[in-house]
Amino acid sequence: MAPSNETQAAARLAELAAEIARHAALYHTHDAPEISDADYDALVRENAALEALFPHLIRADSPSALIGAAPAAHLAKVAHAKAMMSLDNAFAEEEVAEFLARVRRFLKLADDAPVALTAEPKIDGLSCSLRYEQGRLVQALTRGDGTIGEDVTANVRTIAAIPHHLTDDVPDIFEVRGEVYMAKADFASLNARLLAEAEEPEKARQFANPRNAAAGSLRQKDASVTASRPLAFLAHGWGEASAVPADTQFALMRAIAAWGLPVSDLLIRAESLEAALAHYRAIEARRAELPFDIDGVVYKVDRLDLQARLGAVARAPRWAIAHKFPAERAQTTLKAIDIQVGRTGKLTPVARLEAVGVGGVIVTNATLHNADEIARLGVRPGDRVVLQRAGDVIPQIVENLTRDVPRDPWHFPETCPECGSAAEREPGEVDWRCSGGLICPAQRVERLRHFVSRHALDIEGLGLKQIEDFFRDGLIASPADIFRLTEETLRARKKDGRVWAANLVAAIDAKRNPPLDRFLFALGIRHVGEVTARDLARRYQSWAGFQAMIDRALAVRAAIVPALAESDDKWRARTAKELAGVVETPGVGPEVALALVDFFAEPHNHAAVVDLLTQCRPADVTFAAKASAVSGKTLVFTGTLETMSRDEAKAQAEALGARVSGSVSAKTDLIVAGPGAGSKLKKAADLGIEVIDESAWRAIVDAAQ
Repeated sequence: MAPSNETQAAARLAELAAEIARHAALYHTHDAPEISDADYDALVRENAALEALFPHLIRADSPSALIGAAPAAHLAKVAHAKAMMSLDNAFAEEEVAEFLARVRRFLKLADDAPVALTAEPKIDGLSCSLRYEQGRLVQALTRGDGTIGEDVTANVRTIAAIPHHLTDDVPDIFEVRGEVYMAKADFASLNARLLAEAEEPEKARQFANPRNAAAGSLRQKDASVTASRPLAFLAHGWGEASAVPADTQFALMRAIAAWGLPVSDLLIRAESLEAALAHYRAIEARRAELPFDIDGVVYKVDRLDLQARLGAVARAPRWAIAHKFPAERAQTTLKAIDIQVGRTGKLTPVARLEAVGVGGVIVTNATLHNADEIARLGVRPGDRVVLQRAGDVIPQIVENLTRDVPRDPWHFPETCPECGSAAEREPGEVDWRCSGGLICPAQRVERLRHFVSRHALDIEGLGLKQIEDFFRDGLIASPADIFRLTEETLRARKKDGRVWAANLVAAIDAKRNPPLDRFLFALGIRHVGEVTARDLARRYQSWAGFQAMIDRALAVRAAIVPALAESDDKWRARTAKELAGVVETPGVGPEVALALVDFFAEPHNHAAVVDLLTQCRPADVTFAAKASAVSGKTLVFTGTLETMSRDEAKAQAEALGARVSGSVSAKTDLIVAGPGAGSKLKKAADLGIEVIDESAWRAIVDAAQ
């Protein structure tokens, strides 16, 4: 059921942010996806649709800005010289047409202006960037989270398709980007070999699909293992380059091929949308006979100067889009419905299925999302169901073929399967949650894992396995307990564990004064993602300032409770609105403010934070603005811009560290006005705000280059 009001929409956006981030990490970091591509894409599309309906509710940690996931801990982490971005998706020809229309609008081109595209298969592999200096391969990185990747140089050197040296005419520095993959036939042979080599066949390591096999093979600690795996590579673009020896995408890809790197022989240059779509249909018809797995076709604006003007949004270039193929389907029997408990206490139903092959992969599990989805499908153990898969291990259930067969209905549990606490469903929400908080084992382990994770306190060497082991053995139960671990306690856990224990304790001690924003994010407060934590830290600067605000908000919350004899929904709406006024932080709306204050109002959470502060103390945080004449300022564009679109101007401003607003107020610092500017100019004059024209704006942009 779609959210019908802002409260429901805000809650669902928060759920989607957490769920999409989790699945992105499972796919990109752990090579262990739990849902299909189609299922993941459906979540992303739901998020985008809600953001379009409620743009003022767009979260700071919105999945719209998500690229990949954090790099794996066992490989060295290296920053990309130029970010590796994701691609937006299209699922219908109409959406591809709209993509091209957006390109023309952004560039202020006529509706029928020719825009050539390239089109090529979207290989289902692992993204990799190959850095060549003076034609010599010096580094190879996975995409990671788009900003920081994993160093797999030694492993990549074992892939026969990737040359160690390029021809003499290559630029001094050139990063080739593409996909490491495993051909279907090689994947089948690898699984057969692993089975034959296993001492106990029933315990043999078997990869679920070619993508997982390629990812697992490339990210080995031991390069000799990678060398034993049949990996291949296809280039599809580039990153940092000291020179770009072409002016179109197609010509540059031909140059990359001439240097000795593999490029798809299905890459074409399409002069029109119709030609691009015809190529998509031709590739789709050949999909089954291609030697490698693909899940769509990628279109890119061919002219590089237009690509530069179009730029990118938070996670994806404006000049490219992936046109995905329809999902594959199969039928099987639903054997059981189990409940999994997440970090926030969310109860997620999981379907256990009779094993069935879907698109070459054997599937035994599928997510059912929530109680509403179960009710919509009417599924019960014993039903025959239709599965849909688009390239990953676990598909989604799209139809119940036996819902009319008499059978006992399946009821969502009223208690948490982990701790027995009551399961609750807040008004306006679709998900049930365990009310056990920090007493629930599932939530405790997840909260502790989150606390030490890369974007939180980032404690090196303390991963999920260690957290689970320490919790199971009673060494830690709360975040504060992590700082109480000693070398003496840890040494006994490993043979010759002296160095390991000393290193781990040193890594923990190094985080006793984390930045305030990381500390706030690490607490695992519902709706408070990384960006919201940074906004709060920027607003209050220190833990003392933040705590003073929380104390004021708790007093307001307590005063409203006895004063309002109305329904829970009305109480929550009024409380959330008033608390947002107390929190008074840009980007923190009523629902986030209520969740923030609810966290500190819960006695167990309050006690845990007080205990934690005896072991560590957040450091004050300062945020450096980008160096430009408009860094940190609020801008308004009004009137007609003659040399660029409004979107292009906004992108320029944001790249220079400015905030763009749609309305003029006392907080506005600068107005860029073109012909036809009206009431905003009058208001600017009344408020004494500086106004410049488009040529002056271009001078500011040029000066910052």
